[in-house]
Amino acid sequence: MIAMRLPLVLLAACAMVFAQAGTSDAAGQWGPLASPNPYLGPLGTATMHGDAGSSDATPLAGPGTGDVSVAGYPLAAACPTLLQGSDNLVVALCTAIVGQAPVVHLLDPGAGGLVGTSLASLRLAKGSVLGGVYAYLDNADRLVVVDGSRMLLRIGHTRDAAGKWQLAVESSTDLSSAIPVGDNVTGLVPDYSGNVWFATGKGLVGLVTPSGVTTTVALPAGEQVANSISAAPDGRIAVATTHALYELRPAAGGPEVAWRGAYDRGRARKPGQLSWGTGSTPTYFGPNTGAEYLTIVDNADDQVHALVFRSGSGELVCSQPVLTKGGAGSENSPIGIGRSIFVASTYGYPYPGVPEDAGTAVPASAPFTGGMTRVDVDDTGCHTVWENTVRSSAVPHLSTADGVIYTVARKGLDVTTPLDGYSFTVIDPNIGAVTASRLLPGTIVDDPLQTSPLVTQGRQILQGTVTGVLRIG
Repeated sequence: MIAMRLPLVLLAACAMVFAQAGTSDAAGQWGPLASPNPYLGPLGTATMHGDAGSSDATPLAGPGTGDVSVAGYPLAAACPTLLQGSDNLVVALCTAIVGQAPVVHLLDPGAGGLVGTSLASLRLAKGSVLGGVYAYLDNADRLVVVDGSRMLLRIGHTRDAAGKWQLAVESSTDLSSAIPVGDNVTGLVPDYSGNVWFATGKGLVGLVTPSGVTTTVALPAGEQVANSISAAPDGRIAVATTHALYELRPAAGGPEVAWRGAYDRGRARKPGQLSWGTGSTPTYFGPNTGAEYLTIVDNADDQVHALVFRSGSGELVCSQPVLTKGGAGSENSPIGIGRSIFVASTYGYPYPGVPEDAGTAVPASAPFTGGMTRVDVDDTGCHTVWENTVRSSAVPHLSTADGVIYTVARKGLDVTTPLDGYSFTVIDPNIGAVTASRLLPGTIVDDPLQTSPLVTQGRQILQGTVTGVLRIG
């Protein structure tokens, strides 16, 4: 979401982290991913959640379980969106601490040492707290984003005659006639036919055709969209509101709702979440096409559940209790791969602020105990495989290349303090055990704020923080 008045409120709803090629005999079991979207950049690095279906899985290899080096990009900005194009350069969508304006940075992940500045930067128009964090790279390595003035932008990067990198808007589409004043785009994804779909905070879903024609449909009054949206290869789009999960499809008159699945949103927003409802970007996954199922986590009081629906029909396959050993709430999108989903708790996470319309948390605060759950799905239902108490402070991601989950864990006690440290953490997805933990430098200035890391094409992990980006690997 782009211009955010609170740069520290960067959506946790989201992301991706991955691993190292061919280092595990178990790596082959994790799949398949859905077929690549031809209108996106490289698979695994073109969206915050890795792909159009928001699997939070990647075919790329990460640093593995050995020693790692850590370097930083101190950008004086919080950076929740990190994307890598086919040229290996990274495009970061950040919010500057001073002035709280959205800024696009171009980074070189191969640069050595402590990188003080980016290769190029470009400021964008401010919008809402939850407007503009979700963006993607298209098949020309351009950042596609909707800014605070409701312009759909494609931002490219080139070198000038002197060899200096520049970021510039290459094309724009005015969405102000389709999106009312006071509303902002919170989710953005291309479908497999080249339409750009968007969802707004106030529950408007639209699509922009390749020729620039924009059509919309309004979801029921009072339903908000606080996370991104996902696309399946058959043309369907998944949108989760604060009340229900939807699949939509393109029709002659514009977007059309295929089905609606209500969920238990609880009596209030929970501490460690940024809206009153699911914290999930909907995740497509499945054992054959990579998109037979669709999952989110509800916000039920006391005990939350992973909900699995059949894509296309909306049939509820199961409602499985998750996070029974940790905090019962999640602001993060689940990992979805093959027949498995992985859910991480954010209950009690100490965000410095929340959106103005998020509502009061009940209770007002809680310890951050953490916790993760793996659930497996078959045609008759679901069952829990394992649970752990890892205090994940970023969106976990699974590498199908080396069969591990990567995240950043918060150190210290359940009652968090600004002095808590962080560790780069590798988890065995078969049993949920931590197989490697490497302490990272810094404390509060390196808080990942439950944002999504990027596994690069060079076997590194870039992790956004409240002040910039860490490079691990």
